[in-house]
Amino acid sequence: MEKKSTRRQFLGTATTLASGVLLGNRLFGAPAIIRELRNSRSLVNGVQIGVITYSFRDLPDQSAEATLKYILESGVNAIELMGGPAESFAGAPKNPVDFRAVMPLMRKRFNKETLTESEQKELADVDARNKAYRQEMAKWRLSAPMEKFEQMRKMYNSAGVQIYAFKPDTFGLQSSDAEIDYGLRAAKLLGASHVTLEHPGNDAHTLKLGQMAQKHGLRVGYHGHEQQTPTLWDTALSQSPANAMNLDLGHFIAAGNTDPLGLIREKHDRIASMHIKDRQTPAHGKGNLPWGQGDTPIADALRLMRDQKYSFPATIELEYPVPQGSSPMAEVRKCLAFCQNALSGKA
Repeated sequence: MEKKSTRRQFLGTATTLASGVLLGNRLFGAPAIIRELRNSRSLVNGVQIGVITYSFRDLPDQSAEATLKYILESGVNAIELMGGPAESFAGAPKNPVDFRAVMPLMRKRFNKETLTESEQKELADVDARNKAYRQEMAKWRLSAPMEKFEQMRKMYNSAGVQIYAFKPDTFGLQSSDAEIDYGLRAAKLLGASHVTLEHPGNDAHTLKLGQMAQKHGLRVGYHGHEQQTPTLWDTALSQSPANAMNLDLGHFIAAGNTDPLGLIREKHDRIASMHIKDRQTPAHGKGNLPWGQGDTPIADALRLMRDQKYSFPATIELEYPVPQGSSPMAEVRKCLAFCQNALSGKA
């Protein structure tokens, strides 16, 4: 009951943020934050700089209200929204798996590192619990209160934040058509122009997603990691005008590709949004580093977007380790400052 009361209180005061908002038991210093946000240069010389809310994944409170607070503290006014905050706001069942706790093991498995017997058992248990949770979520999504997504959009918009992309886990190969349709409808209610997902590597699936998204007037941005090549998206792009790219500039460099600016020039009209992070080339170790220390031409890409008036947003994705004594919000602000300097000719 306490959580519902807090949420109603937040919604009731979201449109009067200028007079201050009390979020839970913490003072949400809205007036100064909102003034700073609206005066910030998150839209810099025609280039929209955003942030994916995955950047705040290590913070304990992943609610919609807390996530909005993180965004405002970061000084960014446009976002790619992960599914968790939105679906929890709509009343979704809570996942029994604490992914923050098991993420190191999952990364270890993803990177094909050797796992101990106990680690394998732990991951097997995680997989079983997550499978059961996915089944519970699939059932919930069939009757989810869709008006809650519109409420969340209004709450974020009232605070000066635009949701341009939505990334729930409803578009994968294991998802039913009903789940996919739910995810697209939720995205539209949130105000997003496109949804994002990892490139499935399955032509039949990208064809289906493109056709379904087109009916909703949305685009599907396929994200890539180190499997990215200049031709990764070609089949999907040929299948539907709704299929698009969610290019990841840092992963593209770490994959050994040498001409990211050429790819952007060639396919800019099919890029729905682009993730930016600073990774190294394979020759330098593929590290994910604080911006300005890696090999990714972030500044050059942003200036290309500015000069050619490309309209897709550049999305900050914080993946380098947060230094001791700092916070994800402080690091996102540093990334935003890097973008501001690049676009004003200071970098």
